[in-house]
Amino acid sequence: MARVTRDGARATLRDVARIAGVHPGTVSRALNPDTEALVRDETVERVRRVATELGYRPNPLARGLKTNRSYTIGVIVPDIQNPLFPPIIRGIDDRLGEAGYTPLIANTDNDAERERVDFEAMRARQVDGIVTATARVDHELLDEIAARGTPLVLVNRRVQDGSLPSVTADDHAGARLAVEHLVELGHTRIAHLAGPENVSTGRQRLEGFASAMRDAGLDPGLVRVARAFTEPEGARLCEELLESGDPVTGIVAANDLMALGCYDVFAERGIACPDDVSVVGFNDMPFADRFSPPLTTIGIPHYEIGVAAADLLLERIQGREDGPAEVVLPARLIVRGSTHPPVRRA
Repeated sequence: MARVTRDGARATLRDVARIAGVHPGTVSRALNPDTEALVRDETVERVRRVATELGYRPNPLARGLKTNRSYTIGVIVPDIQNPLFPPIIRGIDDRLGEAGYTPLIANTDNDAERERVDFEAMRARQVDGIVTATARVDHELLDEIAARGTPLVLVNRRVQDGSLPSVTADDHAGARLAVEHLVELGHTRIAHLAGPENVSTGRQRLEGFASAMRDAGLDPGLVRVARAFTEPEGARLCEELLESGDPVTGIVAANDLMALGCYDVFAERGIACPDDVSVVGFNDMPFADRFSPPLTTIGIPHYEIGVAAADLLLERIQGREDGPAEVVLPARLIVRGSTHPPVRRA
């Protein structure tokens, strides 16, 4: 049962110090992830136990006045409705919460002008750093933000020259896994519905596809490039591919939403998946296993990507930049019902 301090009164730092039998300054250091190493482990444990019993929560405003920090972090995503991003945001939020920070989330809808407005709004709120999934090949805005001294980490995106710290899945290797899976099944006419080439995820997955196709001695030229990672774009490109008359028995889609767009076209045209055409997605978004047929896809560790991005940003806020500037987490093939050896002529 939690101990009561005084009738209905909110527990204070001094209450925690009195019950834990330590100085208030020790409580402050023990409850701050930046300074807990200065306090003995058993004291940290005792202080945290008492704080939990009393329901004590540090006041971030008062803490910020002492440290010249707001203890808020800007998190900017291009499409919050994309099922890829909620688990990444959850990872960021959980890790930041452990360190005493609160995320402020903004959605840009892939609009460059709105992106600039959101970045400026975050700076106006004096966030201590920014995690963003909006990086493009042309990253002038991000360079500008970083040059102002704002700690910045990219998540699920990277820049080609490696000039900005980032956390991504291995998009290149993931696309190779997709191609190699279809090749092992006996497919030789494999197309790629690529993501936008102005972002690293689209470019890296396209390069991985082309490289794996060449290594297999197959034509890497069956490519259609999307304007966005969306279901309508997947459907549009699939229609375009089928209308071209190129015989295709396998499709590697740049993400699961685009693969779902292929399903829409197949349903309209009476095309059987996987008997007529096999499809591989990318990301293993929630409910991909509930598609009909369940989607073979490339799984990426969404939550872990978010946690790693938060860790990378916290290191930079704390002035510790000895860790890797680019973190790449492994992708894995998840085989389900949308892929099968070709059984009918393309």
